[in-house]
Amino acid sequence: MRVRSASAPPPGRTVNEDLVFRAGPLVGVLDGATVPDGFDIGCVHGPQWYVRHLAARLGLAEAARPAATLVSNLAAAILAVRADHGGQCDLDHPGTPSSTVCLLRDGGDQVDYLVLCDSPLVLETGDRVDVVSDDRLAVSTASLRATAAELPESTDPETRFRYAVTVQRQWMNRTHGYWVAAADPDAAYHAVVGTVPLRGPDALRRAVLLTDGASAAVEEFGLFDWVGLLDLVTAEGPGALIDRVRAAERDHPDRRRRHKPADDASAVYCEFTRLDDNGA
Repeated sequence: MRVRSASAPPPGRTVNEDLVFRAGPLVGVLDGATVPDGFDIGCVHGPQWYVRHLAARLGLAEAARPAATLVSNLAAAILAVRADHGGQCDLDHPGTPSSTVCLLRDGGDQVDYLVLCDSPLVLETGDRVDVVSDDRLAVSTASLRATAAELPESTDPETRFRYAVTVQRQWMNRTHGYWVAAADPDAAYHAVVGTVPLRGPDALRRAVLLTDGASAAVEEFGLFDWVGLLDLVTAEGPGALIDRVRAAERDHPDRRRRHKPADDASAVYCEFTRLDDNGA
């Protein structure tokens, strides 16, 4: 598995709440949830601290239990980060630091993957390109917009926004809501998981792991389709994808569906050498 990656905060910011990492056969991208101004999180830490600790704990879990499932290792990592808070924080607070998770692990004959929340994975297997996504946050957000529409028309934008954030927090890691890595290891068991082969006609050839700041190239700005995204990253590298998103953010600020004019963006490109049935 050959790996290239890029990650960058939005223009004008030095803090990147995304993180890309590799630990042996495991690669991943994490996207820490930004805390809107004026909101408490019940924690002395923040999203950047959380993603760094979660990545480190995932690496340790993989090293200690390489045969365990990605779900099991993610649950162990979340539990370990919970202990890393050192009893200083209210981990039952609805705004406790959290992160999306997108993982890919090379097992020699096959590749395991895990997607939790809105950090999608693009896979080219055989002659097809598929996207592994977890759309539960998007579904919850759509329901939230419908609920917010019931507020009186005189409600000012700031009040609407604070209402939306408060309700969304109530849906985090709840049945009929959405799931994300935070303080509850049970969230790992709600991830989207699967396995693809590294041999035969349907062998995995290329993969791209994305945070939503990078997948916005397709999902928000429509710059190209998923095949086009994969081809761009293959030819020009993950950094070129982020450059395209930044240009679109400047040219089409109205396309952003969220409260941020720009977002942290990360992409990891993995290329696999095709194996025959003899392992050659």
